[in-house]
Amino acid sequence: MKRAVLFDLDGVLVDSRAAQLATLAGYATSALDRRITVADLPADAATTPREQVLADLGMRGEINEDAWDAATATASLHAEVFPFVTGTLAALRESGVATGIVTLRSRRRVSWLLPSDVLDLIDTVVCYEDAAPKPAPDGLLLALGRLGVAPRDAAFVGDMEVDIHAARAADVRAIGAGWGFAGPEPLTRAGTDIVLPQPGDLAGVLLLLVGSGQSDDYAKRS
Repeated sequence: MKRAVLFDLDGVLVDSRAAQLATLAGYATSALDRRITVADLPADAATTPREQVLADLGMRGEINEDAWDAATATASLHAEVFPFVTGTLAALRESGVATGIVTLRSRRRVSWLLPSDVLDLIDTVVCYEDAAPKPAPDGLLLALGRLGVAPRDAAFVGDMEVDIHAARAADVRAIGAGWGFAGPEPLTRAGTDIVLPQPGDLAGVLLLLVGSGQSDDYAKRS
């Protein structure tokens, strides 16, 4: 039986909240031709679609992707991979569990956030241009198809409600990353199987879930 764990990128593998807010502020400053700081952004800017945030700031028209790339590339220099990531991915690989990323980021931006040694531990990456975006299940199903893994033998770790909805629609176990952008409560309301407030022994938990399928037993012990 082949098994797999899929991950969202921002907020799950990469601590990119500050970088995302800086991208919004930098792009808005250029597009609106006036100084926009992170403090000027709406309180929920990190979890709101960029189009809505920019519209709230007074921008009209479509986003210029070249200008957005420039703002993103600069801001991404301050994003950091969470300390647990390399060890978790290595432990999964050692146990024969395939790994993948399903993200709303474009493909060229993924390498701005993840160093090569982390990317080398990922078996497949599905980006915005590859499939219909979450909450549609298409990206998760595409990743599992590439890995040759059935949905019942997989889990998806996400930090936003759309991640949980996508996992449910794909019929894979939905694992809420409580350390990410949304926090535990919205993930619980979205119907996740388990919310992990902190990563802790993330590899051990994931191996239990995809290895034995005993998510209910783990939830009772947590």
